Amino acid sequence: MLTRVINAAVAAAVSRQVFDRLQTSKGADRWRRTNHRGEAVSLAQGPAVSAGALVGVATAPGVPGSLRAASGIAVGGAAALGMLDDLSGATDVKGLRGHLGALQRGEVTTGTVKLVGLGLTGVVAGALARRGRGGVIDALLAGAVVAGSANLVNLFDLRPGRATKLFLAASAGPALGSSSGGAVIAGPMGAASAMLPQDLAERSMLGDTGANALGAAWGVCMAATLRRPGLAAVVGGLAALTVASERVSFSEVIERTAVLRRLDHLGRRPTDHP
Repeated sequence: MLTRVINAAVAAAVSRQVFDRLQTSKGADRWRRTNHRGEAVSLAQGPAVSAGALVGVATAPGVPGSLRAASGIAVGGAAALGMLDDLSGATDVKGLRGHLGALQRGEVTTGTVKLVGLGLTGVVAGALARRGRGGVIDALLAGAVVAGSANLVNLFDLRPGRATKLFLAASAGPALGSSSGGAVIAGPMGAASAMLPQDLAERSMLGDTGANALGAAWGVCMAATLRRPGLAAVVGGLAALTVASERVSFSEVIERTAVLRRLDHLGRRPTDHP
């Protein structure tokens, strides 16, 4: 456990360093965006978290080479695809339905490229994480978990700290366990925790880059840890939540549910309504 704590601390340090450098670089303005309050925030948190997570999985203790490779492919691929969407994506096309609708009109959006890319990198990472267990079926299920998790965490990145809180809560159990999947998630948890204060203070946000990377890291952890029934259950849950997001506002559901609302607002700046 001590080695995992050290691994998380190293990843956290890398994240802080990358964030500070991006904030003070000549190209800092390209990372500026407007948040839900209409205030300027930085998307530099995304690359910072992704860099820390990558260092974390690369130096994770006691992790088989195939799982380390799976984590690197999943996190690195998700971060790169998310960055493409953050820096070049159209802001007028939202959600799975919006991107598929644009594709039907002959328009290939960066969101569509990201979805296809997440699927491909997810399958590769899932197959490596399974290390041959369960054959093709398990590899495909694991790939769907990796890709679906990357997408789902991004869907929750609509309020300060929400996506990071979700990731940390979902990762705490595996990180405390003895599996190699738990070892590989410690670094990304450290990176995410290091940037959470900036997120809660509304000085920065994960963006697609960071949210996709954290979701992919969690997906690899599940792909390496769960058996086939567990993988199938996670795929079903991810699919249901993704479809629901096209019809229901997660923010509205959270605001109407007392416990979820308290957790969501924990550590955030006060809002203008209860």
